[in-house]
Amino acid sequence: MKAAILNPRFPSTAFPTRHTNRHTRIPSHISFSINPATTSVSISSSPKPIVIVGSANADIYVEIDRLPLEGETISACSGRTLPGGKGANQAFCSGRLSRSDDATYFIGRVGCDAHGRLLEDSLGEGGAVRLDRLTRAESVPTGHAVVMLQPNGQNSIIIVGGANMNGWDEKLSVEDLEVVRGAGMLLLQREIPDWVNLQVAQAAKAAGVPVIMDAGGMDAPISSELFSLIDIFSPNETELARLTGMPTDTFEQINQAATRCHEMQGVKQVLVKLGSQGSALFIEGEETIRQPVIPASKVVDTTGAGDTFTAAFAVALVEGKPKSECLRFAAAAASLCVQVKGAMPSMPCRNSVMNLLQTS
Repeated sequence: MKAAILNPRFPSTAFPTRHTNRHTRIPSHISFSINPATTSVSISSSPKPIVIVGSANADIYVEIDRLPLEGETISACSGRTLPGGKGANQAFCSGRLSRSDDATYFIGRVGCDAHGRLLEDSLGEGGAVRLDRLTRAESVPTGHAVVMLQPNGQNSIIIVGGANMNGWDEKLSVEDLEVVRGAGMLLLQREIPDWVNLQVAQAAKAAGVPVIMDAGGMDAPISSELFSLIDIFSPNETELARLTGMPTDTFEQINQAATRCHEMQGVKQVLVKLGSQGSALFIEGEETIRQPVIPASKVVDTTGAGDTFTAAFAVALVEGKPKSECLRFAAAAASLCVQVKGAMPSMPCRNSVMNLLQTS
């Protein structure tokens, strides 16, 4: 797969794969330690960067009064194209919520097309996300998603993988893996091939980097090999039910399904996103931590709320906050997110989240 790496300062300019240290080196002056039992991070100065490996999509929004029936054609109220994809969303949100520049790296694949340029420009806005390892795949289009948004803010989504699924080389580059090994936290999702997730998770684990996997994406089992490398697994209740084969209609059932993850997959921590019911972190051998939702003044669009929650939790965790505070920080970010249309456009800045936490 031929590819070109994007210049972080001039996203539309391609340059050779091999970089100088100025572009690929992660700051080495920061010291930190990880407690394997709790996946907590002790910070001596500022945290190492969060690295997100994942998808980048052009989200094609259509606003509709209701979903069409089988065989039915309906008219949309409006339509537009916005940047998205779970990986890009989480990178963009992490960049906005982190305390400093160079705190977020994104490793992903886009096509050489207008949708790819949209994503490059959006992710590069403000310089909060390092794009050194965002690569153009020459033979496949940028991934995209059709988002059907209803008046109550709920959505249904159809994903076309494109470069996210077919733009990766069989073996990731040394430069990609170097960035992963220098991270303070690695975030993964399931809108890219699991074999890519496996390679970067192996690199992270060997370097002592904690791994969070968002369960959103492919409707397929996760291999035990990949599961064994995950420190925190984060599904919503629907994804948890699908992966465990257990009901998740009540909190007790969710608790039992999370326990099944501990038993079957060996994941010590399961962070479940519960929509309007908030969230819960199930830690094997410890008391469950519950976080109620922080009410939004209005719900306009839930697209990207889960990505915002996951990224905000990771930002707080890598900064060394207790997990209960991480959940509250994430709940505040998600509350602000659902009040604005679009995924990336709705993601709040750090000041907005801190202000909401002070008043809620």
